Amino acid sequence: MSRWRDLTGGVSGREYAARFEALARGGKDVHGEAAFCAALVPAPARVLDAGCGTGRVMIRLAELGYDCVGVDLDASMLEVARAQAPELPWLRADLAEFDPARFGVAAGFDLVVAAGNVLPLLAPGTEAAVVGRLAATLRPGGLLVAGFGLDAAHLPVPPATTLPEYDACCDAAGLALVDRFATWDGAPYEGGGYAVSVHRLDV
Repeated sequence: MSRWRDLTGGVSGREYAARFEALARGGKDVHGEAAFCAALVPAPARVLDAGCGTGRVMIRLAELGYDCVGVDLDASMLEVARAQAPELPWLRADLAEFDPARFGVAAGFDLVVAAGNVLPLLAPGTEAAVVGRLAATLRPGGLLVAGFGLDAAHLPVPPATTLPEYDACCDAAGLALVDRFATWDGAPYEGGGYAVSVHRLDV
C-alpha cells in the first residue's frame, strides 16, 4: 500500500482540491509547476502528469496548449479531475506498473512531471520501478521533472527518499541529471528540504 493511501485512505480528493482553491482565492499563484514545465518544453509538447491528483497542473498545461495525459491511482482525486476537465484523458493506474499502451496511449512523451511529493508517497520499495516506468514513457532526450520534500518540514510522512537514492534510480533508468532547483520558481538548489530535479533520458 502506498504511503499516500496510508495517509488519506484514498478519499481525500475534494478536500485536496478545496485547499488549492482557497489558496488561489487568497491570491496565491498555484500554477508554479505548470509554468516551470512550460519553460522547459514549448507547446504543443506531449506531457504525462504522473500522480496527477485532482489535475491542477495538467489542466493548466492543457490550457497553455500542451497535449496532456494524467495518471493516478487515487480514484477520489481522479473523480475531481474528471469533473473539472472531462475532455482530458485521466487514467487510473499504479505508477509502478504503468504502461500507457494498455490504455491505447502512445509513449514518446516530451516531458513527464511528478509534482506534489509523488516520490515520497509511493509504496515503500517501488521508487526504482516507478522511475523506470516513467523513463520508459519518454522519447529519447525527453525530460523527467520531479519535485518532492526531503525532510519532515516538507512532507506529510516521514522522509523516505534522499536525492542520492533518487539520482541512483534515475541513473539505472538511463536518466541523466540536467539541473536541480530549490523551488518551482527556479531558485538554485543549495541544500535544504525540498528539491525540483530535471533529468533527461539519454539518447
